[in-house]
Amino acid sequence: MIPQITQDNLYLLLPGKIVAVVSMYIKEHHVPALEALRQFYKSNTYKELERENTKLWHWGPVAIYQEYLDKK
Repeated sequence: MIPQITQDNLYLLLPGKIVAVVSMYIKEHHVPALEALRQFYKSNTYKELERENTKLWHWGPVAIYQEYLDKK
């Protein structure tokens, strides 16, 4: 049985998606990893990603990355 994703367990899915998005940003913009992470964690995209009800966590890393760039 696959557990249901809730606000209480969403944090388990986020690290992999965040690493993928930030890695793309680092490659494309040639910024240090720590700076890229700080920028992403301060972004509206991250704020939406960490809220289960937005369902942004359903999206793949490329789509999340594009959303991040569009809102930056």
